[in-house]
Amino acid sequence: MARGRICRLSVHNLRFPTSLGSHGFDAKHTDPDCSAAYVVMETDSEDGLKGYGIMLTLGKDPEVDWSRERCSASGRSSHCKCCVGPVGKAGRKAFMEATCGHEKQMLRHGYPAYTTSCASLGYSDSTLKELLKAALNDGWTRFKVKVGADLQNDIRRCRLIRDMIGPDKTLMLDANERWDVPEAVEWMSKLAEFKPLWIEKPTSQNDITGHATISEALAPLGIGVAMGEQCHNRMMIKQLLHKKALQFLQIDSCRLGSVNENLSVLLMAKKFGIPVCPHAGGAGFCELVQHLIIFDYISISASLQNRMCEYVDYLHEHFKYPMVIKHASYLPPKDAGYSTEMKEESIKKYQYPDGEIWKKLLDAQDMCSDLTLFFS
Repeated sequence: MARGRICRLSVHNLRFPTSLGSHGFDAKHTDPDCSAAYVVMETDSEDGLKGYGIMLTLGKDPEVDWSRERCSASGRSSHCKCCVGPVGKAGRKAFMEATCGHEKQMLRHGYPAYTTSCASLGYSDSTLKELLKAALNDGWTRFKVKVGADLQNDIRRCRLIRDMIGPDKTLMLDANERWDVPEAVEWMSKLAEFKPLWIEKPTSQNDITGHATISEALAPLGIGVAMGEQCHNRMMIKQLLHKKALQFLQIDSCRLGSVNENLSVLLMAKKFGIPVCPHAGGAGFCELVQHLIIFDYISISASLQNRMCEYVDYLHEHFKYPMVIKHASYLPPKDAGYSTEMKEESIKKYQYPDGEIWKKLLDAQDMCSDLTLFFS
């Protein structure tokens, strides 16, 4: 059967009001509604083959380059921003029937994960404690915490968290590019007492030499630099690796251009001996990146040393084939494909601004504004 050609492309501007629960609040994003461009590619193949892609938009309306679709391209692009690529069932069957040790490791135990679900700067201390307690009861041993807005508050929260999780569990910090280089070194010197494994995105994503300076300064403290979430191509990551600007590489399945680009980066990380600890969270990131980390372990790195994948516990219910976490690990997906397809009901509800959820929220916002004007 012929693969078919792309005959129609539709784009959905999806936004999830995660700010209502203070989810994702960090030192850089203080009103964090999770937003994404969701793309559906239909083909003229006899079996109705479709492709699905998603990428973070930070609330901006998506723009799509139609030029390749208009000239009847097969969907391949060297600069595509949405990962689209249905996978046949044969791949899953081969994986399930594999007998070597690495595949068995994945099937039995999964890929180790860390949680960022209790880390938001928007959470109160009581909420933070409640979430930490629940995570510990569920078997989590690796935790990432948002920092960077206020030093004294960071010290207080890190002390609270370290006291709750104990000295043996892993703690990571994430500044979301909030600092300049000297500030990052000074700030992290004050937080070193809490024994963080890494500081993530300590300064601007574009400052490669700055990250190298921070890495060198924090090495005596036993703190690594984690970076890569914001990198959009392999050339930028190559420079980070050459400059020894990071100790943990964080690929992003929805920012780094396409699956092929991610595979190139995984190979470079292997060459430089840098562990890959992917960024995830948001809408669909966990679903997509699970395929990349399992491939990395089985086919490239063959190691779990200092390797783990990020996990957050919201928005998975909107996907037709959601990822599965068990014993603080990603279990291999059982369904063919890249796990990107969303539920039609969720698309209709969260389409911005005319989806059911947003109509209610925006109407309520307008009503509050009218009342404010009336009583002012």
